[in-house]
Amino acid sequence: MTQSSTTHPKVPTPDDRPSNLQKDPGDWTTGDERMTDAQASYLKTLCEEAGEPFDRELSKAEASRRIDALQQKTGRGRQ
Repeated sequence: MTQSSTTHPKVPTPDDRPSNLQKDPGDWTTGDERMTDAQASYLKTLCEEAGEPFDRELSKAEASRRIDALQQKTGRGRQ
């Protein structure tokens, strides 16, 4: 007796699923809200290390972009 093979669609793994970490901050539904306390704390640290001014009035999306730019400048948070 031969067993018939059944083809199963690939089940998405965490690596296959879209991530909010990869989503453009301009596309965030809450991007216009005030940055989170965690963002503010990390951004303040990055600003101090980079010798840049800290703006506590940034939105979530603006803070995310600023964090990305300062991580590039300082090398912090990147692998």
